[in-house]
Amino acid sequence: MIRIIGIDPGLRSLGWGVISVDGSRLSHVANGQCQSAGSDLAARLLSLHQQLTDILALHQPTHAAVEQTFVNRDGAGTLKLGQARGIAMLVPAQFGIAVAEYAPNAVKKTVVGVGHADKRQIDHMVRMQLPGCAPNGPDAADALAIAICHAFHTQTAGRLADAVKAAS
Repeated sequence: MIRIIGIDPGLRSLGWGVISVDGSRLSHVANGQCQSAGSDLAARLLSLHQQLTDILALHQPTHAAVEQTFVNRDGAGTLKLGQARGIAMLVPAQFGIAVAEYAPNAVKKTVVGVGHADKRQIDHMVRMQLPGCAPNGPDAADALAIAICHAFHTQTAGRLADAVKAAS
């Protein structure tokens, strides 16, 4: 059994979701949103780092997955989001966990079946795939979707490796 944390980076609100994977069975462990505190950038990043560190210490995931940043028209906003993404990648690395990265469209396609799904569709499919789960906001639902995406890709890679080994 593996435990995956999915992280949806954000400077104001960083979503996180933890799932357990036992074969093809997925189950919800926990989810939430880290809200940054402070007015200057350094204080906000420190706040996110401390909160995410506490979450990893509590839930002890074995795998981590983070959504890749997409570049938008606001260059300064993209750079700030990149710094929050750095925290999202740093904290699991400090726990010795490798971090997988997925494009937003890949996550949506894996979980919803459509690469341009909206937040409502993601929330709905997360609830369908993790019965009893109630995401703590849209960033938490996105983070759970990232964890589900990683579970799917990990399982697929494992089956492919087994097939290649059997064919040799």
